[in-house]
Amino acid sequence: MIQTVLGKIEKEAFGICAAHEHLSIDLSRIKGDPDTILDDEGGMLSELSFFYEAKGKSIVELTNDGMGRDVNRLKRLSEQSGVHIVTCTGFYKDPFIPEFAADWGRDEFAAHFLKEIKEGIERTDIYPGVIGEVGTSVNEIKPVEKELILGAGHAARESGLPVSTHTSLGTLGSKQVEMLFGLGVDKEQIIIGHQDLNPNKEEVLDVLQSGVYIGFDTIGKNNYRPDEERLAFLLDFIELGYHKQVLLSADLTRKSHWHKHDGPGYDLVLRDFIPELRKRGVSEEVIMDLLINNPANAFAIK
Repeated sequence: MIQTVLGKIEKEAFGICAAHEHLSIDLSRIKGDPDTILDDEGGMLSELSFFYEAKGKSIVELTNDGMGRDVNRLKRLSEQSGVHIVTCTGFYKDPFIPEFAADWGRDEFAAHFLKEIKEGIERTDIYPGVIGEVGTSVNEIKPVEKELILGAGHAARESGLPVSTHTSLGTLGSKQVEMLFGLGVDKEQIIIGHQDLNPNKEEVLDVLQSGVYIGFDTIGKNNYRPDEERLAFLLDFIELGYHKQVLLSADLTRKSHWHKHDGPGYDLVLRDFIPELRKRGVSEEVIMDLLINNPANAFAIK
């Protein structure tokens, strides 16, 4: 089963999934940029319609406490759009962790996440379906980030929920895997995010060789890395037989990412990236794994 904001569903009902997105978010406390605030609920519904019309069925929404999480809004959006939405428990990374948790250790993080998993989020009947996105800095794991990752791992092991991570610019993915494996978290529960941002193929292969899932989840963010390079890496990974471990998404976090503001929209992967894979000879069987089977397996409660 997969836990959505409207309740548990069979994983066979999950359909085509965007595995790492943000519908409602506010990063302006740290970034000081109003473009990083998504609070237009009517606009969200309109943007979701593009995704739905492109045959998108599910979105994993990884905005957590400290990033502007609003689970009641997500519930309304799911009811009105027909899109399954998975919400999360977790904290992002330094300096986005809320002040009340800035000095927590792994046990306090784990207890907080498990409380939301077992009792619902913020006194609602809405439950998280993933622990995430929990992250580390660029080529550095700060002390609070170490405790956060380990707390998330403890909560994952006890609850059976997957952990979806943030790797800044794709760095330290193998270190995150090592930390979670050290706690006994199963490889099927681990999604190491933003691996499409890492230009070091050997580092990404090292993560894949551990057997965990990876996120190719910043598709379209050519200001960070050209999609042509993402395609080249992904084609190589498919050729090497790792296609059952890859999850796709675009990680939209800004007003300027929406169609309403002349951005690419949540249908970007389905509209642009998947046709490019087809042009380069990727089979429909592999595309079904990338879009449907892999996320259904990754987000199923273990």
